[in-house]
Amino acid sequence: MTTGNNQHPMALQPRDAAKMLCISPRTLWEWTRLGLILCIRIGTGKRKTVLYSVADLQAWLAQHTGTTGGQA
Repeated sequence: MTTGNNQHPMALQPRDAAKMLCISPRTLWEWTRLGLILCIRIGTGKRKTVLYSVADLQAWLAQHTGTTGGQA
């Protein structure tokens, strides 16, 4: 999901969000399930999409910078 041709995306799909955080998609999903990371759910049924706000991911990274042990 992009805001224009030369601009950064506003939200990422799970695989890209996991890459941004340098974690596996499975870890991202577990952290999402536990409420450690927020997601945006769009649509219903088979067409349901899960997205992660880039701003929320950046805020999460800033908040957790310097933690040890790789845990949130």
